[in-house]
Amino acid sequence: MMRIAVLGAGQMGSGIAQVCAAAGHPVVLRDLDPAALERARTAIASSLDRLLAKARITEADKAATLGRITTASAVEALADADIVIEAVTENLDVKCAIFRELSATCRPDAILASNTSSISLTRLAAAVEHPERVIGMHFMNPVPMMQLVEVISARQTSRQTRDTVEALARALGKVPVDVKNSPGFVANRVLIPMINEAAFCLYEGLATAEEIDTVMKLGMGHPMGPLALADLIGIDTVLAIMQVLLDGFNDSKYRPCPLLVEMVDAGHLGRKSGRGFFDYPGK
Repeated sequence: MMRIAVLGAGQMGSGIAQVCAAAGHPVVLRDLDPAALERARTAIASSLDRLLAKARITEADKAATLGRITTASAVEALADADIVIEAVTENLDVKCAIFRELSATCRPDAILASNTSSISLTRLAAAVEHPERVIGMHFMNPVPMMQLVEVISARQTSRQTRDTVEALARALGKVPVDVKNSPGFVANRVLIPMINEAAFCLYEGLATAEEIDTVMKLGMGHPMGPLALADLIGIDTVLAIMQVLLDGFNDSKYRPCPLLVEMVDAGHLGRKSGRGFFDYPGK
């Protein structure tokens, strides 16, 4: 079993911690906010309860999974990790600062993975000593349910690092897909511009949010409409990825919809804030 550390106790971090622990790995979930760690433990327990209700796991499985997860705020808790998976905000400066901290704290042979959905792994690798151990491990949301993991190698990433991460993904019950380092990789280079166009359709008054999502669900067979999906991802994350695509390709076709900017400025970030393209009472 690998000793796994997960940075960031948000929706993605808690999901990654859950699937790693469920596969038998001891997990340290680190966040600077103790309240976020408490919310993450509650979210993981609730997720396991849903699997229990569907008879996909047993009570013993749930207890064992929760028992493998410890939480911490201090960076020293990561010192013995075999692999660290970073899942914090989609911001290059923040991630580079974290990777420099990991470089100074973790073992020199520990793999440093990022769950980034768009940021250059080559830039992140340049921030650490032994950059050959840096790699992208992009899980999909919700992590316990979605099979795909994009595995993104930086220019510096070693073949051994890539092989180890792909083997770990398979052991977690996921399907790793090897993707080259490029803005947005594959998943979000295709998905996020589609969401951006859906936002433009709403911004230009072509149809309501419900009607736009209905078109994509009934006409294109999508299980969730693009605007509801944006609310699940987080409008701020969608905007950040569009900005990465615009900056990376210098192509106006990646211009973010002004409605996304307005919504982020207003704090209407989707499910996590209680309001986005749709309302979520009780959040």
